[in-house]
Amino acid sequence: MAKIGVLQMTSGIDPAVNAATLVEAIRDAGKAGAAVLFTPEMSGLIDRDRSRGASSIVTENADPVLAAVRAAAAEAGVWVHLGSLAVRRPDGKFANRGFVIDAAGAIRARYDKIHLFDVDLPTGESWRESAAYVGGDAAIVVDTPAGRLGPSICYDVRFADLYRALSDAGATILSVPAAFTRPTGAAHWHILLRARAIEACAYVVAAAQTGVHADGRETYGHSLVVDPWGDVILDMGETAGLAFAEINPARVEYVRSRIPVIAHRRAIPAVTSLS
Repeated sequence: MAKIGVLQMTSGIDPAVNAATLVEAIRDAGKAGAAVLFTPEMSGLIDRDRSRGASSIVTENADPVLAAVRAAAAEAGVWVHLGSLAVRRPDGKFANRGFVIDAAGAIRARYDKIHLFDVDLPTGESWRESAAYVGGDAAIVVDTPAGRLGPSICYDVRFADLYRALSDAGATILSVPAAFTRPTGAAHWHILLRARAIEACAYVVAAAQTGVHADGRETYGHSLVVDPWGDVILDMGETAGLAFAEINPARVEYVRSRIPVIAHRRAIPAVTSLS
């Protein structure tokens, strides 16, 4: 069994304030005996004013939020899956990048969000993530004290092939840090996360943004931990804060032996179109 922490945030436009929230949560997770802390997408900055926010987006080596999290992880002796930060790439473009940081503060893995959120919602909201960000081109898995972790980010959750690849690579935990809008969250959040857990017979940990942010946007909250059977074992509602859950590797083994979908997977042949 491994105890994990899940941080639900209302990140704002000041990276220093967001960093302080992260550092406090890492310390509290360490005191509570958590092996890994999971944080949301865009933990370090949420700002829909891209001209204003751009001044706070720096290279990975210069990022003060990443530096603060690495130092706090080492001090507390806790692994951290920093759901994502906006980082400036060497070519000057931006990436939505997640980090897995070990208990010594070292970066064990990086994941750039593959699927970018470009959509017009019935509410009138319009989002064009690709206007500022470059999508990633690689999926990864990394071993952690809670199990083999397959990271993803937010909109990725709608693309089942990614999670098939992660579970094929041995992932027993799928992480989905997110900043879901209220309309899409209310409609699809729980359903999609439970489906990903059931399909992969794996735990899903989804640390989320919540509430009304300083830039005016609203996010859905409801950070979840879902077990390999699809049962929700943690739902944090809409209040920001820190909560805990248990990850049981034996539960993964049991579910995968009961319904061996991973062993039964087959390559899908080309589709034949008939008229």
